[in-house]
Amino acid sequence: MPESPASPANPSSQPGSPLDAATPSPVPALLRGSVLLLAFLLLQLVLFWSLLGSPASTRFLPEPGRRNTTWPNGAVDAGACEAGLVYVYDLPSEFNHDLVDDCEILWPWYSFCPYLTNGGFGEAAATLPVFFNATRNVSLASWYNTDQFQLEVIVHRRLLSHRCRTTDPSLAAAFYVPFYVGLDVGSHLWGENSTAADRDRAGTRLLRWLENQTAFQRSGGWDHFITLGRITWDFRRYGPDGWGTNFVALPAMANVTRLAIEADALDPMDVGVPYPTGFHPRAAADVRAWQRHVLSRRRSRLFGFAGAPRSGFRDDFRGVLLEECEDAGADLCRAVDCRGTRCTDNGAAVLELFLDSRFCLQPRGDSFTRRSLFDCIVAGAVPVLFWRRSAYDQYRWYLPPGPRDEKGEWSVFIDRQALRVGNVSVRDVLEGISERRARRMQERVVEMIPRIVYASAPDGLGVGMEDALDVALAGVLERIRRRRGSISREEHPAGPFVARRVGVQSTSAPPASDDQNGSAAITPPAAAGKTQGPPASSYIKTVLSEASASISKTLQKS
Repeated sequence: MPESPASPANPSSQPGSPLDAATPSPVPALLRGSVLLLAFLLLQLVLFWSLLGSPASTRFLPEPGRRNTTWPNGAVDAGACEAGLVYVYDLPSEFNHDLVDDCEILWPWYSFCPYLTNGGFGEAAATLPVFFNATRNVSLASWYNTDQFQLEVIVHRRLLSHRCRTTDPSLAAAFYVPFYVGLDVGSHLWGENSTAADRDRAGTRLLRWLENQTAFQRSGGWDHFITLGRITWDFRRYGPDGWGTNFVALPAMANVTRLAIEADALDPMDVGVPYPTGFHPRAAADVRAWQRHVLSRRRSRLFGFAGAPRSGFRDDFRGVLLEECEDAGADLCRAVDCRGTRCTDNGAAVLELFLDSRFCLQPRGDSFTRRSLFDCIVAGAVPVLFWRRSAYDQYRWYLPPGPRDEKGEWSVFIDRQALRVGNVSVRDVLEGISERRARRMQERVVEMIPRIVYASAPDGLGVGMEDALDVALAGVLERIRRRRGSISREEHPAGPFVARRVGVQSTSAPPASDDQNGSAAITPPAAAGKTQGPPASSYIKTVLSEASASISKTLQKS
């Protein structure tokens, strides 16, 4: 065998070795090891660059079906996107994907990772035995243990696969900014060493990036929209060291539509959209099956309440409601104590309560509304409200107007001051509602279910049944259409569009508590204007079907 040019001359035999024994050279083995190591490192490098070069959606959110066309998910039916196409920005990963990667540290008390699975829906109820009794296998596949602050993730995932998404910004009527600002600010709200600068940093960087985009420069942001996954006051800091971030108060946000789980009634760019519940149906058939289920249930309690007393606050209104429930007795009322994480870790407990109650008490939460309102509606119970801003002045694209007298269409309104001083009681008010009227109210509530839930299917519920995102997108596109029409009629000087906020009154710093319910929420002054946008009547239509012929006739008369 010829000698390798890289090998030294064969050394002499080692002492004690046979003279005719071949002495193995260590060089070939070392060479082979080096080659294998180099190949391994090259493979890792290729995989690393492949990850960096792939679309962001492949790292956490699902990649659209096809990207070789203007419509990434294939052709659409004629007229399906008549209102306009939506362009979804591919932001730097620090504004969304990196936050998901850091799910273990987003919340100081427990891991957020389980709630970010399934594209923000959380763990499937089919894997959680606590849901079995609540759903009784009716649409069980449509239920998840969803956290109330996952709107940003849920909407982003859906829009990436939406039939009206375009990858060509020149064809877009609306531009979605998938910044998970709620996740970001939430990770800084309770840190011991967290500062206002920490809470503002990501939002400031995002807007700096956005202001460099051609579409934003052209419009000043009036054809852009974003989702806010926390209540509005978490994004409106008053004073240099106040609560939350100053994100929506920054000049670049002046014309951007904000879809928020709770809106500021004084800001026309804020639009209230439903809190995510645990119900994410795949199709209209799943919704109808659930509607039939909740309408046919025998409810053993007149009313129920899910919440925890707040003894640290003066005149805690939740304590008043707990006393009302106790006074009514266990045969008429049941309460679920939500102290700790019982109601957040176990959504089935709240669902079971409302499925067993004809009415559900809905005081304000840390702000004027709370997710429990939507849990109540999904369970087919009639909400009992004590603040008009909990629903009537908050979700105008989704919920019918509030009662103008004592006969509400879908809810009951009780004067909280009269209740507090003992002039009325919850039991007396609810027992005074006739069986027939209570049934009609429940049917109206059940009719509203599809419009307040977020479907799990990329194409929504189908067969003309709108879910919460369909309503939101239609509303956003209508706002943009009207704005575009008004701009075309205005005379502008030459030059770029100047960002401006139209018809917005500045708000003063809200107090820490309204001294009426003891809430730690910030309460703004009384609303001096109305939130602009399409009236609720333009989007509300009957979607309840197949329940029964008698129910349909009743709904038409109600």
